[in-house]
Amino acid sequence: MSIRQLLTDVIRYAQEHGIRQTIQRFASFTRESALRTWHRATGLAERGEYVLEKEWDLLVVLDACRADALAEVSDEYPFLDQQGTFESAGSYSLSWMLENFGDDYASEMAETAMVTGNPFSETAFRDEDFYQLEEVWKHTWDDDLGTIPPRPITDHAISLARSTSPTRIIVHYMQPHEPFTTHPNLKKGSSADSWADAVDKSLWKSVQEGAVSEQRAREAYLDELRMILNEVTLLLENVDADKAIISADHGEAMGEAGMYGHPHGVAIDALRLVPWYETTAKDLRTYEPEIETNESEGEQLDRLRDLGYLD
Repeated sequence: MSIRQLLTDVIRYAQEHGIRQTIQRFASFTRESALRTWHRATGLAERGEYVLEKEWDLLVVLDACRADALAEVSDEYPFLDQQGTFESAGSYSLSWMLENFGDDYASEMAETAMVTGNPFSETAFRDEDFYQLEEVWKHTWDDDLGTIPPRPITDHAISLARSTSPTRIIVHYMQPHEPFTTHPNLKKGSSADSWADAVDKSLWKSVQEGAVSEQRAREAYLDELRMILNEVTLLLENVDADKAIISADHGEAMGEAGMYGHPHGVAIDALRLVPWYETTAKDLRTYEPEIETNESEGEQLDRLRDLGYLD
């Protein structure tokens, strides 16, 4: 971006949002850029642990789940009784995918089934990388919600577990990543056409600018987390796994170092320290999955726009 374009964007933003919010945004951008530069220069951004090096049969990945948030609600869910943490290899989903599922782990991936609702899978994965790759977002995305609800992912995971025999299964849900389906009044538009850039679309940007209180956003985040944990309860009653792990690809910043959301290349604990809870799963046949699709093929760019990654 040229200096002229940058100045034009700053003036436009100041006209739309006022001088105070413009200064706040610039300060936040400066802090975030400085942290990114420092973490990359020191190598901190590349550190972390790798999920395929751990022992498990079923790995449930909650997108953008903070370790302290899961600990806060853990008493409400009996399967969250063995609390732990894990240092993620990425601060946002694509970096987590690229770091964890590369050529170094080809043999492990060939024995692992991946069921995912995250659109970055199309960039990071190939069908032949895994024992089986189910990119559920491609055919069950909900345009009204601006995300994929969890039930189609649960359905595909249960169906796959009952019909095939992979050594391990990864089930990657999109929640509690925004938009918060439990609080539709806080949801931004499902496309970015009316927004100047992607960061303006994020609920966390609204928090940063004072349009939404941090307390309200955090309560909505916890409600979304409870919603997805209720879905995980159903999953654990309908698949077999001696060792099931509840974890996350990355966390979510809520004011740490002046940041909100999950910018990439930043190694702060809020983003890189994720939950790691061990439990078991038993197929009690309490539920029969329904496999339906509402699209013939997904559109990755549209889905990433819905999630606030692209303008």
